Amino acid sequence: MYYIYPLQKRILINNQIKAPEVRLINEKGEMLGIVTLQQALVKAHEARLDLIEISEKTVPPICKIADYGKFSYQQGKKEKKMGKSQKAGEIKGIRLSFAISPHDMETRAQAVEKFLKSGYKVRIEMVLRGREKGLGEFAKQKLLKFLEVLKTTTPIKIERELKMESRGLTMIIAKTT
Repeated sequence: MYYIYPLQKRILINNQIKAPEVRLINEKGEMLGIVTLQQALVKAHEARLDLIEISEKTVPPICKIADYGKFSYQQGKKEKKMGKSQKAGEIKGIRLSFAISPHDMETRAQAVEKFLKSGYKVRIEMVLRGREKGLGEFAKQKLLKFLEVLKTTTPIKIERELKMESRGLTMIIAKTT
């Protein structure tokens, strides 16, 4: 299995900065104003720290005098914290078969309940193969029965209605808030 990691924004430091003038912030967080790049590099060198470009979107770009290692560590912590708060958007999946027994349905409902309590959305999928595709109504009834079993334990809301796709039936549910 391959994992896709988001691309980190490359932080420019010291001689990598190409702007002729920068808006400078010193190591204490005080705004020093707009200075030339050479003056900013000299001030950073005198403080035995790095000149770090914080925002290249403004004109002139905002640069800060700070320790690069410490700055990149702080940025990594911020990004991890932001990633944790986005858990509610993640989707877990559960797959039901066409010939699922009532006991298996209850077991899957317990798993879905656990996912919903953890804050995930759940994609319920019923894969139909061969002749099963001709019995779409029967499959829909099975899925609706599964939802009834689920509704008895936890209140849910339907994010995406039951939909027939090429491989079978799918729907997305979430916990009501």
